[in-house]
Amino acid sequence: MAQLSTQEFLEIDQIRDGIIILKNKGLRAVLMVSSLNFSLKSEEEQHAIIYQYQNFLNSLDFSCQIVIQSRRLNLTGYLDKIDALAAKEKNELFKAQITGYRGFLEDIIQNGNIMQKSFYVVVPFAISETQGASAGGKFNPLPKIPTLTEEEFQRAKSQIAQRVEFVSLGLRSCGLDTVFLNTFELIELFWGLYHPLEAERGYYPDIPPEMFE
Repeated sequence: MAQLSTQEFLEIDQIRDGIIILKNKGLRAVLMVSSLNFSLKSEEEQHAIIYQYQNFLNSLDFSCQIVIQSRRLNLTGYLDKIDALAAKEKNELFKAQITGYRGFLEDIIQNGNIMQKSFYVVVPFAISETQGASAGGKFNPLPKIPTLTEEEFQRAKSQIAQRVEFVSLGLRSCGLDTVFLNTFELIELFWGLYHPLEAERGYYPDIPPEMFE
């Protein structure tokens, strides 16, 4: 029995101009979203945020996917900088304080997980509404179509850009900033999702420039 390659299990066909093209020719754009400390807001501010978020959700005429990624925070590079700082320090008192601070951080790392959360919104678009729901989705895939012409891609890219702008403005009204992930950032994101241990250690492979042409 022939073994299937990893690519055959992935729904992604290619990533182009910051747009994910699925094998069923559905398109996805990804926004990284900032966070806010809701509990530190006053009651009045909390009600205002909830009201704005409710208005944003009610204004959507397409589905979006919210993804929360939790990953152990990698402090290896920070610890290396502390070591370099201690090595350069000539004042023995300051050097002892830096070394003590490093030991404090190491104890925290060894005795508990320091988690970092990242928030994303996936904005979808389907080439044709006759292919299914415009959002599609991982568990509700659209039927496959053989090819995606350049004209279809550019038209769909324009449409999904409008949706991205709409979502960004809606989240901004809630006090949240958004960043549209480009091709390189999307590749890093998906590589990290499928290689979590390497990503936690801060290792990412070199990506050849031709992948962005």
